Amino acid sequence: MAMTTISSREFNQGASRAKKAALKGPVYITERGRPTHVLMTIDEFNRRQGTTPRTLLATLSQTATGDTIDFEPRKLGQITRPVDLD
Repeated sequence: MAMTTISSREFNQGASRAKKAALKGPVYITERGRPTHVLMTIDEFNRRQGTTPRTLLATLSQTATGDTIDFEPRKLGQITRPVDLD
């Protein structure tokens, strides 16, 4: 796994290059020579956290007795609006 270090100025001028470098390993972003941020892919982040996003298929295929599914749908907000029929 490659490790890349770039300055915040380089990052601001070439974010796409930094994102490409993050495919090979973490990208350390520095300010005044000191690392302040790390850029990595979401897959690498999840791997390091020990978590993987749960898919709908995995959720629906639960068969063990007593399993519960926590489900809290997001609020849709205003999905209707008055109609002027005149």
